[in-house]
Amino acid sequence: MSRIHHSLLLAGALLSLAACSTSRPLVHGEPAAPAPVTVATEGANDNLNAVLWVQRSQEYRANALQTWRAAAAQLDRALADRSWTALLPQEGGSQQSARLKPAVVVDVDETVLDNSPYQARLVRDGGSYDDVSWDAWVSEGKAGAVPGAVEFAQAAAARGVTMIYITNRTEHMKDVTLANLRRLGFPVAGDDVYLGLDKYVPGCEQEGSEKACRRQLVARQYRVLMQFGDQLSDFAAIGVNTQAGRDALLQAHQGWFGQRWWMLANPTYGGWEPAQFNNAWSLPEAERRAAKRAALDLAQ
Repeated sequence: MSRIHHSLLLAGALLSLAACSTSRPLVHGEPAAPAPVTVATEGANDNLNAVLWVQRSQEYRANALQTWRAAAAQLDRALADRSWTALLPQEGGSQQSARLKPAVVVDVDETVLDNSPYQARLVRDGGSYDDVSWDAWVSEGKAGAVPGAVEFAQAAAARGVTMIYITNRTEHMKDVTLANLRRLGFPVAGDDVYLGLDKYVPGCEQEGSEKACRRQLVARQYRVLMQFGDQLSDFAAIGVNTQAGRDALLQAHQGWFGQRWWMLANPTYGGWEPAQFNNAWSLPEAERRAAKRAALDLAQ
């Protein structure tokens, strides 16, 4: 029997059954026919595909692995070149010298620790980031490792390189974060390798969440061989977070990526998003989404 013939017969049978069910009179005491099932549809969530890509795609894992492995392949070169530094002159690079101990600076979230379950919960619940839910997630200590990060960190430590964690987690999150890192196998030389958002740096005034002051602090003690992050601001201060400002920073220092600076993919959040709506998070969600749609390149 062909698929078409079979489908026609099945459709006819279903129509006959439906007609019988609607024409048959109800018997007293018999329960009424159930109401039609309505499938609830969730509102669109801008982060659904991005979080799913991080958690389920082989492409994300391959991307992370190749970044960490390519960096590991250049680690010996960076160690051997005593003039090598991954810091810009104005952010401590001018203070670097061969006598300093070698170090690698890494961001934490979405660079070495994977917080996609937190993002997934927000997608499921129709929520958005807030300090309370983020603090609760960090306190759970359940973040996994970004693929390839542990292996690189251990290889660096084996060569006498100190891992420095510059993060925009706060100082009060230090203990649980370091415990999370240690549990996954990341080398943690001591509490002082954690430099949180509210870390005080004498002689330097931090602007917002920028990391320039903390990089300068590291430069006083270590020769920084490489920097890793998932945001442009993990490598250098952007200044004004606009599309033009971000383009200018990348254009000026793009030659450092893949040698001294190493970017991890993070499509779930970042400074690139508010740059599309003038950093105005106070705008209603619909207006922020409209601004993002307007920023799309349609090649017209």
